[in-house]
Amino acid sequence: MPRSRDLTPPAGFAEFVTARSDALLRSAWLLTGDAGRAEDLLQTVLADAWRRWGTIANADHPEAYLRRALFTTYVSWWRRRWRAEIPSPPPDEPGYGDMAGDSANRDALRRALARLSRQQRAVVVLRYVEDLTVEQTAELLGCSLGTVKVQASRALRTLRTDPHLELFAIWRS
Repeated sequence: MPRSRDLTPPAGFAEFVTARSDALLRSAWLLTGDAGRAEDLLQTVLADAWRRWGTIANADHPEAYLRRALFTTYVSWWRRRWRAEIPSPPPDEPGYGDMAGDSANRDALRRALARLSRQQRAVVVLRYVEDLTVEQTAELLGCSLGTVKVQASRALRTLRTDPHLELFAIWRS
């Protein structure tokens, strides 16, 4: 006879997810560059956290634990080849107004981030979006301070020379 599973969330889990999931999802989106993959990444991390929430919640900073899990899971995904379905893009639906300016800017940024390596992208998001120090970034990613500095330098050099971002910077000034 299969054992029943308790589907009630652990104490404090639902409240934490309600309060912090938007920020975690934003980080996941910046890493993946895709809303669906960002949701998958966050869902994977939260599913693992569900099982260990008693231990995680008793730690000093549960959000720091989940952020580390988010970034390390993301960085490790490159080792596994995606063998699942690949959704087709949604059909064009006319009549929603022209949101081309904002959409083009977001797309240029997403494409520029997508051209970076996974390690560089993780460093850029942690350092310049999450506003972490070099030390915090290195600790979170489990690498040396030098690796963080080198990856950040290479990523910024790539982003500075991206022609689409140069046009965006000229247009914004």
